[in-house]
Amino acid sequence: MDIPVLHRLALNESPYPPLPSVRRAMRRAVAQAHRYPPFYPDDLTEDIAAWCQVSPDSVVVGNGSVGVALQLLQAVIEPGERLVYAWRSFDAYPLLAAMVDAQPVPVPLTPDGCQDLGALLAALDDRTRVVVLCNPHNPTGSLVTADALSAFLRQVPRHVTVLLDEAYVEFARDTNLPDTPTLLLRHPNLLVLRTFSKAYGLAALRVGYGIGASNLVARIRRQQLPFGINAVATAAVKASLRAADELRRRVDTVVAERERLQSQLVRHGWGIRPGHANSVWLAAPDPVDEGAAALTAAHVQARHYPGEGLRLTVGSRQANDAVLAALAGVHR
Repeated sequence: MDIPVLHRLALNESPYPPLPSVRRAMRRAVAQAHRYPPFYPDDLTEDIAAWCQVSPDSVVVGNGSVGVALQLLQAVIEPGERLVYAWRSFDAYPLLAAMVDAQPVPVPLTPDGCQDLGALLAALDDRTRVVVLCNPHNPTGSLVTADALSAFLRQVPRHVTVLLDEAYVEFARDTNLPDTPTLLLRHPNLLVLRTFSKAYGLAALRVGYGIGASNLVARIRRQQLPFGINAVATAAVKASLRAADELRRRVDTVVAERERLQSQLVRHGWGIRPGHANSVWLAAPDPVDEGAAALTAAHVQARHYPGEGLRLTVGSRQANDAVLAALAGVHR
């Protein structure tokens, strides 16, 4: 018989439901569910652009950040051309490559769980059209620093678009974070990918956006699905933008819990490296398979990569306490 799950910590979701003000906006939108949303999300695009302090023609909105990533690949990759990305990483990248009939080129992480920027550059060739960087990285939480990213971008050929996936950037507290607005001005082949699924807790509503040079964004927008962003999601995002300070405090709580989890696991003997996402990464040679079994027995669902690693989403304090209790004795 399957063991019931009490704490779902496998998908890097927010432990918090939408704010009351966001739920009210969603209910108002539901009352108009018999009406079509805008053909294209131009109004929402303008709101996001104003929030990011960029021009609206620099922003593209899609069905989650993964939807924007697919639109980018559809815009710039022909069948048989190459998509380069670090591996392990976000599971969608090889799936997106298959959807556009691209050749996937996975590049192994370094032994300490970082993206190998030198190896990624070495993998680029005349048939490469997109290279992906995930910053902070999923699943390890490692960070590409400002200097390292700047040096990387300077070496990427102009025929290669850099997809900088910043789905977890709101959780990063490193003082050496890349200055993406400046990088966007310098590199017209860069698209920065963001989402409202993680820090803003709207995972089920599927809204993400990309920021880039206007000519690149125009190409991506041509792949936009008409009526692709529903009215409830639009209302929730707009209300979330108005409640940004309140949501930022929620993010600060998640970060504090992440730091508590990391420090306590180190005390229990786990070799935790600093992470910058809303998750904690446990890696082999620590006993990650035994840890996964202990979590399952404690009714905790985590993301388990057998023989490789274990990604723990930072949940509520109760969920995190259950994680610590389950993993405390594994090393012993």
